[in-house]
Amino acid sequence: MVTREGESLLFDCGEGTQRQMMRYGASFAFSDVFFTHFHADHFLGLIGLVRTLGLQGREEPMRLHGPKGAKRVLSAALGLGVERGGFALEIVEVEPGETLARKDYAIRVFGVEHGGGAVGYALVEEDRLGRFHPEKAVELGVPEGPLWGLLQRGRTVTLEDGRTVSPDSIVGAPRPGRKLVITGDTRPCAATIEAAVGADLLVHEATFSEEEAERALETQHATAKEAAQVAKMAGVRRLVLTHFSARFSRDPSPLLDEARAVFPETAAAKDGMLVEVPYPTEP
Repeated sequence: MVTREGESLLFDCGEGTQRQMMRYGASFAFSDVFFTHFHADHFLGLIGLVRTLGLQGREEPMRLHGPKGAKRVLSAALGLGVERGGFALEIVEVEPGETLARKDYAIRVFGVEHGGGAVGYALVEEDRLGRFHPEKAVELGVPEGPLWGLLQRGRTVTLEDGRTVSPDSIVGAPRPGRKLVITGDTRPCAATIEAAVGADLLVHEATFSEEEAERALETQHATAKEAAQVAKMAGVRRLVLTHFSARFSRDPSPLLDEARAVFPETAAAKDGMLVEVPYPTEP
């Protein structure tokens, strides 16, 4: 679950999702679910979730996004006796290269290597306004008030004495927003590296250790070391590993050690984990 500016977005919905949401206090007031692919462990939780929302009296519509095949697979799943009350469900199929525009940010879809048209998602915020420097405004004789707001929004203003003041003399350069990338299941691939360039957080699967590199290749998954190599090549700020095989589900420390040897800023996901994504550090 990604929460941004009061809005929540759910990425994949494995079995037990609603139970975990209740356990850790995740909001049920969300309108979008983004599926990376349709292996059972990534979407079966939708059936129980939708039924629960219906029993809670939900009325707001919900959108289900996923790669090619989403309408067929999700319609079949939701047809298994699911009672959803009075809220509408819209199924939207997405393609690699597609950008879903939202208010102040976009969700970019990219292809990954896991078969069946699997995709990953990059949440990319728009640039923020430059930092306003009030001391410079005072030096230039701009009175505090509406004119400061106009300058902040990039407008040139005219003072009472006839002088004009441009925003570039008071407001800094636009500041970058944040980027979050979620791969779903995948082999390490160029598309992920491209999508994750400069990301503040990359959530990458790490099903196996290097001891099982051949198995990872056969099943189109990644090792922890490979995930770390992707993070390093993309120049991300932080990497979170997820999707561990049963061997590492209780103790992912071997995977973490393996990844940190390549990319030190790595963490291993665990139930209930909260990861803050701050804005990039400014000079």
